[in-house]
Amino acid sequence: MGDLLDIAINAHGGLDRWNKVSTIRIDASITGAIWLVRGKPDVLKDVVITAETKQERLTMEIRGQRKRSVFEPNHVVIQNDQGQPIVERHNPRRSFEGQTLETPWDDVHVAYFSGAAMWTYLNIPFLYEQPGFETEEIASIQSDGETWRRLKVTFPDSVRSHTGTQISCFGHDGLLRRHDYTVDILGGAQGLNYVYNYQTFEGIVFPVTRRVVASEGDYQPVMDPILVDIEIRDITLS
Repeated sequence: MGDLLDIAINAHGGLDRWNKVSTIRIDASITGAIWLVRGKPDVLKDVVITAETKQERLTMEIRGQRKRSVFEPNHVVIQNDQGQPIVERHNPRRSFEGQTLETPWDDVHVAYFSGAAMWTYLNIPFLYEQPGFETEEIASIQSDGETWRRLKVTFPDSVRSHTGTQISCFGHDGLLRRHDYTVDILGGAQGLNYVYNYQTFEGIVFPVTRRVVASEGDYQPVMDPILVDIEIRDITLS
C-alpha cells in the first residue's frame, strides 16, 4: 500500500518542490457561524494571508480596516497599515481560559485562533515532515462512497494548533479529504474540516474550499451550521 505520508506528500506536489517554498500568500474569505457567535461577523470576509513554511508565523491583512495581525506561537500583535502596534498580547492562548460559547472575542482572539488554524491548514501535509511531528496510520474509514486512509499526527509542544493530536483523512489519490481535530481553546469541541476544489499553484496542490462543521460523536458530521467557511481566491508561492 505504501507509506501514507509519502503518498500524500507526493500527491500534493512533492517534497522537492515544497522545500523551495518559503511563504504562501492567499487572497481569501473566511466566514461562518463561529464569527457571528463571537460578535465578529464578517471580520475576515476579505483578507490577504501570508503564511511562512519554515517557522510558525502568519500575517493577515484585513482589507478595508487599515490594519493587520501578526501571529506567532506565543505572541500576537495587531498593527496599523504602517506596521505600528495597536495592541499585542504575549501568551495569547491563556486569554481563552474561562471563556464560554457566548464570550465575545477581541481582535487578538480572532488573530490567534485564525492564525494557528490557517498556518496549520496551509502547510498540511508537508508540515508533518518537520522535526518533532510523529505520524501513525490508523484504521481506514468509509465516507462519501470512498475508503479514506487516516494519519494520526502528534504535534510537538512548540507548535500552536487546535490540539496536540489530529487526524488527516486521505482519498485513493492521496489528496486530503478531511482534517479532524478537537479545539482546546473551545473546550475540546470537535471539528470536521472538509476540503474541496483542488487547484495547482506552481506545482503544489491546494484545496481552495474548506467547510468546518461540528460532530455529534464518532465523526458523524453536523452539516448545519457551517462553523468556518474558507474560500481561497488565489495563491502565490515564493
